Amino acid sequence: MKLEHYFFDKMAISLSLLCVLHCLALPLLLVFLPSLVALQLDNEAFHLWMVVSVIPTSLYALTMGCNQHKHYRLLAFGMTGLCFLLLAILGEGIIGELWEKILTVFGSVCIAYGHFRNFRLCQQHTDCFCSEH
Repeated sequence: MKLEHYFFDKMAISLSLLCVLHCLALPLLLVFLPSLVALQLDNEAFHLWMVVSVIPTSLYALTMGCNQHKHYRLLAFGMTGLCFLLLAILGEGIIGELWEKILTVFGSVCIAYGHFRNFRLCQQHTDCFCSEH
């Protein structure tokens, strides 16, 4: 169970950082490498599939970690990040492209930080109430 939990934390961190990289670096890459336009990574379907993969992964990893170390603020922090991602997707036509990117980056950073802290707390013997330690 412990190895599985670490895997999902690391996977969720990677997905969150991929969101940030996508939002910040993709416009520059498209300018410098026009052949990337053919991949259609700027398509809104990419955002939707990223959120669809981030939500269950993050919920599972954060819930499992919080059940072990009992620091439920991290779950709330990660949920806040997920809410920002959902807000960016659902309000895409209303809030504008700039706010969509801001919410996506902020949400992704919140999620990545929550998973990083979750991972670190589960590694510490004194803060973890799990039976594996």
